Parts: sequence; C-alpha cells; structure tokens
Amino acid sequence: MNTPPLPTLSEVLKVLQDSPRGPMKAKELAQALRVPTERYRAFKSFLRDLEQSGELYRTRKSRYAVPGKINLTVGVLKLIRAGDAFLNTEGEGGDVFVPSQNLESAMDGDRVAVRIESHPKGRAPVGRVVKVLDRARETVVGTFHRNRSFGFVRPLDSRIPRDILVPAGKDEGAGDGDVVVVRIEQYGSRSLNSSGSIERILGPMDEPGVDVLAVLHGHGLVSEFPPEVEAAAREASDLANEAGGHTDRRALLVFTIDPPDAKDHDDALSISHVREGVWEVGVHIADVSHFVRPGGALDAEALDRGCSVYLVDQVIPMLPHALSSEMCSLKAGHDRLALSLFLTLDLQGRVRDHRFERTLISSRHSLHYEQVHGVLAGKVSVDPEVDDAIRTLDRLARAVRAKRSARGSLDFDLPESRVVLDDEGRPVDVRKVVQLDSHRLIEDFMVLANEVVAQEGVKRKLPIPYRIHEPPKPDRIEDLRQFLSSLGHALPKGPVDGRALQKVLDRVEGRPEEALISTVVLRAMNRARYDPVNVGHFGLGSEAYAHFTSPIRRYPDLVLHRVVIRALVEGRPVPEDWGGEYLKGVSEQASEREKTAQQAERDSVEMKKIEFMRRHLGEDFSGTISGVVSFGFFVVLDDFFVEGLVHVSTLNDDYYSFLEEAYSLVGQRTKRRFRLGDRVRVQVVRADKEERKIDFLLLEPAKGTKAD
Repeated sequence: MNTPPLPTLSEVLKVLQDSPRGPMKAKELAQALRVPTERYRAFKSFLRDLEQSGELYRTRKSRYAVPGKINLTVGVLKLIRAGDAFLNTEGEGGDVFVPSQNLESAMDGDRVAVRIESHPKGRAPVGRVVKVLDRARETVVGTFHRNRSFGFVRPLDSRIPRDILVPAGKDEGAGDGDVVVVRIEQYGSRSLNSSGSIERILGPMDEPGVDVLAVLHGHGLVSEFPPEVEAAAREASDLANEAGGHTDRRALLVFTIDPPDAKDHDDALSISHVREGVWEVGVHIADVSHFVRPGGALDAEALDRGCSVYLVDQVIPMLPHALSSEMCSLKAGHDRLALSLFLTLDLQGRVRDHRFERTLISSRHSLHYEQVHGVLAGKVSVDPEVDDAIRTLDRLARAVRAKRSARGSLDFDLPESRVVLDDEGRPVDVRKVVQLDSHRLIEDFMVLANEVVAQEGVKRKLPIPYRIHEPPKPDRIEDLRQFLSSLGHALPKGPVDGRALQKVLDRVEGRPEEALISTVVLRAMNRARYDPVNVGHFGLGSEAYAHFTSPIRRYPDLVLHRVVIRALVEGRPVPEDWGGEYLKGVSEQASEREKTAQQAERDSVEMKKIEFMRRHLGEDFSGTISGVVSFGFFVVLDDFFVEGLVHVSTLNDDYYSFLEEAYSLVGQRTKRRFRLGDRVRVQVVRADKEERKIDFLLLEPAKGTKAD
C-alpha cells in the first residue's frame, strides 16, 4: 500500500495566502489540503519544520501564517558598533533596522522573524524581533570576571554587547581575567542577560597564543580534524600511484611562485614558445579532485569548512596536512598530479586557444616573490632558462593586465599589513606589504585562468559556482558621485561602469586625496560571492568569472574542478545532482564560510597589533586619518601599519559635528575639519585586547584643516 504524499510547501503557502480568515490552525490546514488522518502527525511535523525554517510563522494562538501576510519578515541579524542591528532580508524589500531595545534575546548572526513597526521617510523600515528561528552561536568567547556571588564573561566580540552571567559552581575554576569559552544555557531578553557555564579555559590573555586561540574559538573554527578524516586523507594519499588518465608533462619547465614561508603550493606556471610572438602558458593546479571524491568523509569535512583560514600565526587548512601540505602541494622535485589549463597567448594578451588536461608534472623550482622580483629587476638570477621564462611571463602578464584594465577592471592597490612574530609568537613589528611585480604576474595569470574556465561554463551551460560581483547599488553610486563632486571629481550621470571609476582612481594616483578616494570607492562596492547564476564580476569588468586556481583551500574550486574534468577533459555529461539545490547550497555555504574566515583573519591580526602597541604606550607618532565616524576618527601610523581611534570626546577645543556625506568631523565654532586623508600627529594612550581597541590622543596644536 502506497503512503499518500504530504502537501508541498507551495501548496501550504497558497492555502494560507488565500485564506479569508487569516492564520489557520493545523487541523484547518489539514482539512483544506485533504491530508489523510493517518498522515496528520507527519503533517504537523512538516509544519513545525516550516516554522523552524521561517517559511511559516505560528502565532500565540497556535495558528499558522505566511510571515509577509502578518507584517513579518525573515532574515539574518547583523549587529553594528552601536549595538543596533540590520536584518538582511531573504526576499525583496531591502534591509530592516532593528534598534538595540528591540532585539530581545537575539544576537549577531541569528536568523529571526521581525515585525515591521514603522516606515521612516527616506530610511530603512524599523522593526522588532518577535522570534529567533535559528541561533548563530551556542558558545561565546570572552574574559571571565568574578563577582561576590557569581561570575560573568565579557564577550571579546563587540557584536555581543552584553555580558554572559555564570552562576556559582559553573565557572570550572576560571581565574579573574582568564579568556574562556562559555556555553549559553539560557538566552536572555531585553531586560535579562544570558547565562551559561564555562566550557573551556584558554588562559590569561597575555599568555602567548591565547589571543589567537580566542579568535579561533570565537568564530567556531576547529584546527584539528576528526580521526576518520585524517585516516581518509592518509588512504587518499595512496591514490597518487593510480594516476590513470593523467598525461605525462614532466618535461615542461614548471615552477611555483609563493611567499617565502608558504606551506602549500597549489598553483604553478610553465611557458613554451609556439611561434613568433606566440607562447603557450600552462597554469597547473593541484588535482585535488583525484584525492577527494564526492560523498566521502574528506569531501564532507571540506564542504563543512568551506575554505582554509590564514590566521596571523597559523593556518587552519580545509584539508588535512597529508594532502594540503604534501600530496596536493606542487613541491619542487616531486611528481604531482595536476589539472592544467594551457593558454595560447600573443603579445597583445589575447587568448588564441586553450585546452584542459589532467597532467603529471614535476616543479623544477619553488621560487618566492622577492626572488622573482629580483630577476625582473636584473639583480637576481635563478638560471638562464628560468630567468628568460620569468621575463617572458611578465611581458605577457602586462599585456593581459592592460587588456583587462581597458575593459574596466578596478585596481585599488590598497596596502595590507603583515605582523612579524618572534619564536614565542609575540609581535616584534607591523609592516606594510608592498605589492611587487611578481605578485601581479601570478595574479594576472590566475585571473585569466578563472575567466577562461567561467566562459566555458557559460558557453556549455555547465553547473558551476560562479564568482559574482554585482554592480554597486544606485544609491551608493549617487552618494559617491556627490562626494567626488565635493572634491572636484566628476562621475558621468546614470549607470557607472568600472572604466569610469578607474579613471577617477587614475587621476588621483599619487595625490594627497588618493587614499581617501580609493577607500570611499571601495566602500561603495558590493561583496563578491559564489552563485550558480552568472551575473558577471563588476570589479574585474568580467562577463563571467569563477574560482578555479585553489582547490586545496577553497571548496568551490574543488566543485569546479570536478565539472571541468567530467565535461571538458573526459567529454562526459555532468550528473544532474551536481547542479540545482546542491550547487545553490554549496555556493551559499562557501560564501558564508569565506566571510567568517576573512573576519577571523582580520581579528587575529588586530589582536597582535594591539599587543604590539602596548609596548608603545605614551609614544608619539605621525599618521593619516583612515576613517571618520560620528564618535571620532581612525588614524593609520606611518611607522607601523597600525590603526587607532581618536575619540571625539578627547577633542577639547570645540564641539564637533559628523558630516557623513563629506566623511569629516567639523568644529561648530572653529570650523576645524578632520577628514579621510588628513595628516595628524597622535600619542598612543590605550591598547586593550579585551575591548579590542587602540586609542590615540590628538596632539595639540592640531592641524585640522578649515572647512570650506
């Protein structure tokens, strides 16, 4: 006897949408949908699942409704510095502002249902959290403090503004000031703090490594792999001896170019002369798909992690070291399996032809950026053959770059920082990372490879995760246009493409306002993400883009490799279940994991910067204003690539107003102005790991400019 199927989600939603009486009880829904009596219990379970996922909302009288029909919207909360939040809605209609007093027990990252309470003119609608559908975190990392009769944990994450209470007997013997992991057992409310028990004691914040360990646990990152995954990695390593279907390309001159301290080498280059003015460049990527098969323990772990995480003092790899640092690392002098894209290029940077191969290669050299830069500058030599290959690759890369720039690819070239640690993990210097020609050489060929693969995906309608970057929203462009106009730089009316923005960046290169304008343009951009639907990549001026070059450390690249091998190497059809909901889920999860990884990386660097600046308390430095907010302005120091805050309350000579559209603070009486790009001199007065703050004091006489 066949079991009658339950109604579908769309059928349930239609009945509720059409209901003249509003929300319906479960029995009323079952009757309307003709659910058999013997299936009623399963139907109620189905409704509970829909409620939990946010598709339905259950009222206090146990009636079900479509959230939108009763003025509710569902989404993920993102807290801002002031303690308020924005709800990133999952449908159309834009974000919803949720004041701190309307959050109830919700925390940053929670998926919630919000009731819209007002629609202020010209601003986002204002709402109140009525239900938490899915908690983003069960544990919180913070500093433990002891009171007379209880303890509390002050979260290190500023997006969790309230302390977590720890009742007597649940502190596991933590000492005052210890960094701990607390498991939340009871979520609070608007008037009541959450409470929980200490799950793990990480140690005093000043103990080496504890700060980064706090970041790791705070973001839910796990460094160790389960035993079964480690075992699967060791077993998979033996597959190197089963290289069927790989073409022997060990005769090619192949080499890697990476940072000096790189632990894994996931990409390599080769170059061969074809004829006058034409070369074949090989972009060789570790064939991770040979070792990580769909559906296995390794694959499930890699999907869950989404990407590798590069903290300031360690790497949390997506795959166990037996693969990421060994069999899938293109080490010099070792035979390795690769998926290779051979590009036939001319001196104008045009791709004349291309082909994919699964290959067996052997890298001749593991070169580093400074070494290659020395070759290009004529100051270093590897050997005549390699030197010539590097110079030819650079010539072709410049042509590819010029072609990309002409079509509207944006080049911000914003500086990054590198924290130098001693053997005990203590910071001894904070340096600005200089972009070398060798960095650009590698980047140009990796971007080109990613584009060629994406173009094949579009052409053949392959199910792949595209890397998309949507154009800036019109309101952001309008704000940017007004800001640039105030500085004497015009943007054309109507829609703006990358070429128009790059012209502005080119005009201000080397001028005092360069950093200011680059920062503001960057802030107008959307975040790049993964999606099964190609909409192009605005920042690169590309009609189609995908991530192909790092399957060791990015799961979408691994998914893409499987499709490329199946369709473009073997010429076989791609299974249907590699697309659809599976691909959508992979894209969404990878995008979220990437955001977590990037935030963890930034947090770990900031922790070490704070520790470093504690040695410089009371010292004076020159710097540049890098950000302006209502409560002050941030300054980046010249001597060290470190940023700190000058709080507006310390500007004692006047009352200052924040002009958001001009990114500046202006004195009401003196008209003194502080804005992005201004030069100032400051003193270091505070470096607090618990608060994650570096505070500066503006030295007088201040040299703020006069407002226009």
